[in-house]
Amino acid sequence: MTILIENLAFATIIGILDFERTAPQQVSIDCTIEYSYSEGYFINYAEVTKCIETTIKEKQFELIETALDVLGKTLKERFPLIQKLSLTIRKPDILSNCTVGVQHTFNFD
Repeated sequence: MTILIENLAFATIIGILDFERTAPQQVSIDCTIEYSYSEGYFINYAEVTKCIETTIKEKQFELIETALDVLGKTLKERFPLIQKLSLTIRKPDILSNCTVGVQHTFNFD
């Protein structure tokens, strides 16, 4: 089974530039989770989105690469049924002419 979470958007402190450390900026997160579904054993996507947002906001990461690593480990610990996880974090407003981001796929099999 595959869970899709697309365009989870919120403002947070993230980045290494001086102005990024003082004012929240928008981030957009996509998450794809693969797991073996069986009756009574499922992953609640609402809890996943809450975990993502809480982790990113509380940690106030400097690098989005670090945010991806920590988020991947946190989600696997919280939701042990995850077999494969793909995460993308985008910063749509940091550059005026494009959206930038980083993506990583975790294989837990």
